[in-house]
Amino acid sequence: MTKMSEIQAVFQTYGPAYRTEHALPPHHQKTMNDIKNCRTATLGGHIDQCDHCGHMDISYNSCRNRHCPKCQNLKREEWLLNRERDLLDVGYFHVVFTIPSALNPLVRLNQKTLYDILFQAASETLLELAAASKYLGAQIGFISLLHTWGQNLMEHPHIHCILPGGGLSFDGLKWVSSRKKFFIPVKVLARKFRGKFLAFLKAAFDHLFFGDAIGSLRREANFRALLNELYRTNWVVYCKPPFKSPAFVLRYLGRYTHRVAIANSRIVSLENDRVTFKWRDYRDNNREKLMTVSAFEFIRRFLLHVLPPRFVKIRYFGILSNRTRKVKIRLCQRLLGMAFIPLKPKSRIELLSDMLGFDPSVCRCCGKGKMVRRLLGFSDLAPPA
Repeated sequence: MTKMSEIQAVFQTYGPAYRTEHALPPHHQKTMNDIKNCRTATLGGHIDQCDHCGHMDISYNSCRNRHCPKCQNLKREEWLLNRERDLLDVGYFHVVFTIPSALNPLVRLNQKTLYDILFQAASETLLELAAASKYLGAQIGFISLLHTWGQNLMEHPHIHCILPGGGLSFDGLKWVSSRKKFFIPVKVLARKFRGKFLAFLKAAFDHLFFGDAIGSLRREANFRALLNELYRTNWVVYCKPPFKSPAFVLRYLGRYTHRVAIANSRIVSLENDRVTFKWRDYRDNNREKLMTVSAFEFIRRFLLHVLPPRFVKIRYFGILSNRTRKVKIRLCQRLLGMAFIPLKPKSRIELLSDMLGFDPSVCRCCGKGKMVRRLLGFSDLAPPA
């Protein structure tokens, strides 16, 4: 068994052979290289030296790839700090939109197009139904997060939407509160979501790539047959109970926003060319189980969830959209009687201190001196022969 059971170890040990046997797009190759080299001398680094006792710490640079499990914590904290100013003193709901597994082969070959359709269908469904007087009759806002995986690392594209329980009246003069339970029946959400998604998919037919595996769908008659079958399928939209408090929303969001397909903590072992990892079987009372796959199969599954370059996986809609968020959120806060408390920006050192539980700029050896940073080149940081 390897000394280090991490995704990095899998890529370091089996990545070269996998790339020899499989033709990979550039962004997959870049992700593999970044994770393989993350926090190693290959990426360079720096030395922090105490100005009191002379103690030295060597740190290697991180890859900062959004698919790397080691590089998400600070990004998550920075994002959550920015979102804190947008919180409203109301209940929040969590709605999940999922597409049927029959679409997975098409998604695999058309990730950007299908993920964009997923965002558009889910957002329009919520915005239009919330605007209807029979449900809420107001402008709502929400954050949408794309996840593409299931616990077994196979494809499971779905959108998480976090939204406050209510909205701004269309004249902008009052806050319209929702019922304690979610204000739109999930069956209504599912039907509208299904109709919108399939309408957008049908409109995108001429721009889709089918490849050899699903080449029969190039024929319009076969494509229509697939759509008809999907229309007859019950799509899944799930609404979780409201959060306990706005502060709890942030803690909850932290679990989802910068999550990657699998955390290193779930990998149990890497031995005999096989990877064993923990997963939860939701069909069996959420029991934790072990799954063992070949190293090549593990890499294949992981790469299924590498997003297209520059694809935005966290999006904002309605009163939370980037264009109007600052003005409309402040208006909603005034209507709700919330005092305006400007948030003080935090430096990276302050964020790291919050995460680590200690100040990394203070020497851990003597506890008195400050750590002074000196950048070094690759040769300076190379481990001794």
